Amino acid sequence: MQNFVFHNPTKVLFGRGMLAQLGAETSAHGKNVLLVSGRNHARESGLIERIINNLQEHQLKVFEFEGVQPNPLLGHVQAGVSFAKENQIDVICGVGGGSVIDSAKAIAAGALVDHDVWKFFTGKKSIKQALPVIAVSTLAASGSEMNSGMVLTRERSQQKFGFAHRLLYPKVAFMDPELTFSVPARHTAYGGVDALAHLLEFYLTSSGGTPVQDRYMECLAASIMQCCSQAIANPSSYEARAGLMWAAALALNGLSAAGLGKVGFPMHLIEHSLSALYDVPHGAGLSVVIPGWLKCNLEAGNRRIPKLFNALFGGPEGSGQSADREGIEGLMSWFRSIQTPLSLPELGISEKDIPMIAENSLALAKVWRMREYDQHTVEKILHRCL
Repeated sequence: MQNFVFHNPTKVLFGRGMLAQLGAETSAHGKNVLLVSGRNHARESGLIERIINNLQEHQLKVFEFEGVQPNPLLGHVQAGVSFAKENQIDVICGVGGGSVIDSAKAIAAGALVDHDVWKFFTGKKSIKQALPVIAVSTLAASGSEMNSGMVLTRERSQQKFGFAHRLLYPKVAFMDPELTFSVPARHTAYGGVDALAHLLEFYLTSSGGTPVQDRYMECLAASIMQCCSQAIANPSSYEARAGLMWAAALALNGLSAAGLGKVGFPMHLIEHSLSALYDVPHGAGLSVVIPGWLKCNLEAGNRRIPKLFNALFGGPEGSGQSADREGIEGLMSWFRSIQTPLSLPELGISEKDIPMIAENSLALAKVWRMREYDQHTVEKILHRCL
């Protein structure tokens, strides 16, 4: 195990009824609140009205900024930054899934600078301060409610980049599994795939030798798969929704990667190009990329793959390429069971598009310092996704 620093300052209020404390927690950080939300669901369900009433009961002034879409857009965030500046916002409250909370973080950082927020994502500027963010999670997926990362898509250049900074951790995260009961099966599945991908990437891009972390990630991965399937089968199962929500947060809150040394996000790297170019749901893109990446890396001799499959599906560890391929098939079978796509054509993407997708990924590979993912390597992986 390598040296590491683990610091996660987010206060988590988890469980039924915790949202009643939103006003009290938010008032500790300011008076003018920007309420960031998505396009329809939170309002139609009555959640936005509940939140506004709670905030106003604590003498907070609420400004609404809605319309965040999946694969959130830079242009929308830029409008949010301007709105926050005009109204002298003190604190940002993001209500939704990862896209909404990521947008809230980007607005929080952009509201205190004069330059374009995109410069954070390209490494041209660093965050020196940010408005406090309160996260109300309504989807188990990215773990953004308990981490320092955010992802945006720049429309003009069709680039989807991710960026993390210690000042972007939400001050408080409200995680009530009941708020996810109405999440459709399709989005529940996509969220489960996203959370699982975070663990796969940490586990399979590290060199190993970390038994505590290995067991931690293996159990989290198994829990995500089990709880996701149960939540799809029984959407109002509190235990299934709670297990999925908590496991998704733990997968990317900094703890799973502690002691692993350098790790990468190669599956996310490639999927970001799919989302940027074709606006596919993030989890759908990942369920296509993951098997292709696994096949290529198994052929390249990644011995962490059979170790993980043995933990997830049983069977003799390292029992040969045939058994390892059965592990990949086991994962793909789970994807089939939750009805996520398994090939590029299912996303409406053809073989002729592969060079363009690979080229699109190179800019992010440079920013993320993953230059080993060159044009040829990404194309090879994408061909295994057909």
